[in-house]
Amino acid sequence: MPESATRPRSPAKKQPPKRQAPRRRRRRRQNPTRLFRVLIPILALVVILGVVVNLVSHHLPGDHVPRWVDKQIVEVNGSGRRGEKLDGVNSIVVHYVGNPGTTAQQNHDFYDQPDTTVSSHFLIGLEGEIIQCVPLDEKSSASNNRNNDTISIEVCHPDATGQFTQESYNALVKLTAWLCDHCGIGRDQVIRHYDITGKLCPLYFVDHPEAWEQFLADVKKQ
Repeated sequence: MPESATRPRSPAKKQPPKRQAPRRRRRRRQNPTRLFRVLIPILALVVILGVVVNLVSHHLPGDHVPRWVDKQIVEVNGSGRRGEKLDGVNSIVVHYVGNPGTTAQQNHDFYDQPDTTVSSHFLIGLEGEIIQCVPLDEKSSASNNRNNDTISIEVCHPDATGQFTQESYNALVKLTAWLCDHCGIGRDQVIRHYDITGKLCPLYFVDHPEAWEQFLADVKKQ
């Protein structure tokens, strides 16, 4: 046999791995199309959130009222009732009517005239009757520069002191508490006309601050 056939072959020498030159990291160029694909959903979400916040901040209450309220909406006359929407409801404003001894119905009928320049959302009579005069999503003409974000209540009274009858007082507490809940505002957002303009209205609650504080406490308990 040839010698080459019997001699074992020496193992092949392993070659050391070749070192590859380090690759330079290429900066990825921003793809404008990809960037827009990311930004568009974010911008859309911001717009949607803005719309939702706007709707919540301008939420208007529905115009359904309890059965114990007599709904007698006055006509739109361009002055007392303009038909303009509220911006929202932030407060409930308590007033007293200008003429002692008049009834809720008499004051309602005064509002419901073509040349009347005043109105309120509600009137409370000497016997505790409650009349709605203006829809809850519209401005009344009672609270000066706060007509745009308040619900107004005018209360009848028997004499020049401006003190309400017990029946009127009880109805005012009941209506005010219901309105706070219905409009989704805290019961601490009840104010007097006096707190807006300094006018002595409602007179008895201005002359007797302790009576006003008691009223607020009664509303919170209602």
